[in-house]
Amino acid sequence: MAPAKPFETSQGNDASAGDFLADAYHRLRQAVPSRDNKRPVLPPSAALTSAVSALPRTDDPNFLAARGAEATLSHLLEDIVPALNSQGLSGRYYGFVTGGALPIAEAADNIVSALDQNVQVHIPGHSASPAVEDAALTMLIALLDLGKVTDWPRRTFTTGATASNIMALACGREAVIARRLPDDSGDTVAEVGLLAASRAAGIKQIQILTSSGHSSLSKAASIVGLGHRAVKELPASTEEPWRLNIDALEEMLAREGVASIIAISAGEVNTGRFATNVLDMPKLRSLADRYGAWIHVDGAFGIFARALPKADEFLHLHGNVAGLELADSITADGHKLLNVPYDTGIFFCRNASIPNQVFMNPNAAYLTASAAVGGATIQSPLNVGIENSRRFRALPVYAVLLSEGREGMAAMFIRMVTLARGIAQFIRDSEQYEWLPSEEASLESTFIIVLFKAKDPALNDELVARINETQKMFVSGTVWNGQKAARIAVSSWRVDVDRDLEFVKELLSSVAAGASRS
Repeated sequence: MAPAKPFETSQGNDASAGDFLADAYHRLRQAVPSRDNKRPVLPPSAALTSAVSALPRTDDPNFLAARGAEATLSHLLEDIVPALNSQGLSGRYYGFVTGGALPIAEAADNIVSALDQNVQVHIPGHSASPAVEDAALTMLIALLDLGKVTDWPRRTFTTGATASNIMALACGREAVIARRLPDDSGDTVAEVGLLAASRAAGIKQIQILTSSGHSSLSKAASIVGLGHRAVKELPASTEEPWRLNIDALEEMLAREGVASIIAISAGEVNTGRFATNVLDMPKLRSLADRYGAWIHVDGAFGIFARALPKADEFLHLHGNVAGLELADSITADGHKLLNVPYDTGIFFCRNASIPNQVFMNPNAAYLTASAAVGGATIQSPLNVGIENSRRFRALPVYAVLLSEGREGMAAMFIRMVTLARGIAQFIRDSEQYEWLPSEEASLESTFIIVLFKAKDPALNDELVARINETQKMFVSGTVWNGQKAARIAVSSWRVDVDRDLEFVKELLSSVAAGASRS
């Protein structure tokens, strides 16, 4: 086979690539409207079946035969796109905690793909991408009211909160062991490994103390070598399992030969409630300093309550997130409430040296270190996080923050909270449904998640399925106090409070009425 000429593939030459991409995007916008609340939130079963049957089969003689760009694009638009859900198109995808993509974020993400930057090493004169990333992170610190930028010298974007939690436990593990090592021993985890470093520090166990911690916390514990059983749940009560029991925590911190990481759940996944209140974080900071513990905040979605106005209606939420800036590390998700495309996670660390110890690429002279630009030092991202090769995730975040500003972001979050509280009030007042975890709670405790169940046991057993089979909105199922429950998570920029509240009320009423007739 003769070697291909430069830029010649099945898609043609370099000159025709631009024409192809322009046509492809035009066809995509025709196939995928920017907004369509009439389109099913979940794909029809026929579309799913058709998409799966259209996938290449290994027993096909033409399994890896080239189809060409035009045929492949038609396959994507005609077979695959109809089988994808509408989580990014509809404000009524209430499953998990799923944001959409603001138009400016989608536009920025297209730039990311078009220019395909690898935000890895900061080399002055090479690309502005590391500086843009640093600017986006600086803007986030201001949006979340976390203090001075210099308070968080190590900050980066990740693939999501799970990766950020892995980073947090890796840093916490390094720090709590280092605090017990003999001076200048150099026997850090990064240098000699977890077992040798723990021996040198006289540590027999590292525990992770939390309340209603996200499942990714246990996953992260396994990955960094601490194990699932290192995660210890310390609920304040059975009625409020998301609240952290500080008295029990102090007893655990005092255990001989045991080092500790305190993991704060800033937004429990079922209820959206918070582990701490305005009085707790100073106490936790004092305890952590006394016992040499590391404080991590898992604020995947809850941290954004700090961006709400300090109005009376949000004072309760502000109390829940007060003091989180006292943590050693913080996790957040951009693809949730910030409404930028997947996958975008955020990690902040107060300690300047620990992340470098953990994530530094040693003995790689070609990976040039950071340099100052415009009087500021921009750190090479590959020495702050897990990935070396990295997508330019920062650009959509930068674009959203620049486009919307503090007031625009707050207005978007207000719409989410207002709709969630409206749904919660409807459920609390309903004869068919029960608001969880307690109907006695104040509506002001609601952030963006509404947990509920049907009062009729038969309906409750099928509630999630009955809601989702309408194809008009999607909710997640869960279990609360041993019973099935449904949860609505309001996290899309597309929220229209009046319209969407009326829609949800009508749909839930219809589901209950249908159950009573059957």
